[in-house]
Amino acid sequence: MRKNIGLVVLCIVLTTFGSAQAKDFLIKKQSPYSVKETIDRFEKNVIAKGMTVFARVDHAKGAKKVGKNLLPTELLIFGNPKIGTQFMLSEIESAIDLPMKVLAWRDVDNKVWLGYSDPKIMKTRHNIDSLDDLIKKIRKNLENFSSSAVSKN
Repeated sequence: MRKNIGLVVLCIVLTTFGSAQAKDFLIKKQSPYSVKETIDRFEKNVIAKGMTVFARVDHAKGAKKVGKNLLPTELLIFGNPKIGTQFMLSEIESAIDLPMKVLAWRDVDNKVWLGYSDPKIMKTRHNIDSLDDLIKKIRKNLENFSSSAVSKN
């Protein structure tokens, strides 16, 4: 079962971050914390808001299992089925972008980053003509979760 989850996560990551255009929709913030602590802080915010954490993937740990070195990189998969279902009812293909994901990584300059796809990508990518208020709410929540996760307080 765990192997299947890894494959699913890989497919999600590739579809979300796989093209140069996807980077145009990536919102990034530098974090003063380690990758693990940054994701821990983001996860705490998600749980406090009553959302579900579906999986947490340590890509560096996975790379190590196949004899490769990868700088610390963790992916958190989370969401709210009540909200996500509204997107899928509007356009079933939007399910490829759900649940939501946030990625924390350390770059070659030892800077830690937190990034996520702007939810408006789903509107554009899947030609969703409605749900504007919901997209604004999700964008606001992601902004709050991420700002809190990287803030020094």
